Amino acid sequence: MPAPEITLHRYGTDQLATIRPTLVGVYAEVYEKEIGEDPFFSVDRFEGRLTGHSSRPSWEAVVAYDGGEAAGYAYAAALPQNTGWWAHMLQPLPEVDTTEDGTRTLALFEIMVRSPWRGTGLAHRIHEELLAGRTEERVTLLVEPGHPKVKALYQSWGYQHIGDQQPFPDAPVYTTMLRALRSDGSPSVGRS
Repeated sequence: MPAPEITLHRYGTDQLATIRPTLVGVYAEVYEKEIGEDPFFSVDRFEGRLTGHSSRPSWEAVVAYDGGEAAGYAYAAALPQNTGWWAHMLQPLPEVDTTEDGTRTLALFEIMVRSPWRGTGLAHRIHEELLAGRTEERVTLLVEPGHPKVKALYQSWGYQHIGDQQPFPDAPVYTTMLRALRSDGSPSVGRS
């Protein structure tokens, strides 16, 4: 699919009700195989995670449309001061790297592109649009270790593997990645 037909739209928490069916529908299509194999990936569990993530005032989503058809999306929110995000690391990180104030780290919770638009660069366009204008100093995301091509893609976008975590008892163990958002930031683990 040619990328020039794609339009990107940004949404905030106040518009979630409008786009929720789109987010859930794309998720159900992209994760169809996993939904049938693992309750963690069920649509109900996804909807619960979406509700929790979108309850944060800093939550934003970018949805890509090809004409009127959703081709993919990403959504993120800043980690709150009392986040449990870093507590799930299998090897704890230094406190200096995990202290949050509600504005330090953006968590990219979901990014997905439907099959007809994969390999077109659309995931990167959505990603960069979502990050544009964000004020956090760094962004973190999780990737399943069984997806080495996805991990390599994120590395090509500037992310570094900083460890592994299991965010829920029945969740997979995820590779945790981190990237700078601001040139004056120092997002790498081990730097202050």
